[in-house]
Amino acid sequence: MATNFSELSGLKQWGALIAGAALLSAGLYYTVFKSKSDQNAVAQHTVQEKVRENNELESYRPKLKDMERQLANLKQQLDIERRIVPDEKQEDAFIESMNSEAQKAGIELRRYVAMPVSAKEYYTEVPFQMELDGPYYSMLNFFDRVSKLERIVNVSSLLVSSTRNASDAKVKHTYQYAPNESVVASFTATTFYSHDLNAAPATKPGAVKQ
Repeated sequence: MATNFSELSGLKQWGALIAGAALLSAGLYYTVFKSKSDQNAVAQHTVQEKVRENNELESYRPKLKDMERQLANLKQQLDIERRIVPDEKQEDAFIESMNSEAQKAGIELRRYVAMPVSAKEYYTEVPFQMELDGPYYSMLNFFDRVSKLERIVNVSSLLVSSTRNASDAKVKHTYQYAPNESVVASFTATTFYSHDLNAAPATKPGAVKQ
């Protein structure tokens, strides 16, 4: 038999109100508050992780400038190494530099022929057969200049003779030499470039200047 709330005694009414409030609180806790609490817990954990990561990174701050300085030094060293041993053959640039040094020394670079390249483990040799003529001391000056180039150049198989006996230097052609020109020379100038270990460099020779 149903009983109206108003028919209950005061004590029972209070008990019913408390029970209802408890049920309502429990419902709200499991449907709203607990969900928010779980979200807050996840957010708090995320914040703690970020704080921990920031603290770890903060320990590197004093080292940052030193690391930047080391990277700058390494880049500078790499740039220097690339000038000494380029990543590519750069044949035109090499020939231009040799011709420029010849002009500065006051001699004539008459002929250069590209010879077959030779691939090594970490680099490739790029040889050129060259012929030149000029005054004796200018010739010495030229080879001194070549030895001081940034790019590595090895001179080998050097033959020198007077202009009157040019064939002794095994040059391919003779020319109308100027009165101050006293010697002719033939030699092999070998430069180098670095290469990918998996790459197969070209080996086809070619004449550059005859």
